[in-house]
Amino acid sequence: MSAPVVTREQAFANARRVLDIALAEVAADYAAGRLSPEREMAVRRLLRKQRAKQVTPQPFAA
Repeated sequence: MSAPVVTREQAFANARRVLDIALAEVAADYAAGRLSPEREMAVRRLLRKQRAKQVTPQPFAA
């Protein structure tokens, strides 16, 4: 008897879906001002980190 096997791709898709739902809930609470001050600071810190990771393309030197 073998149990059904979840593929790697399906596992990642499921995890991503759960994460997206959680992030949408936090974003809605953040926009509505319903987060505790501690959580709001954590969200701001994460947003700042995310923006810092985004690399702007540099033009090629001539």
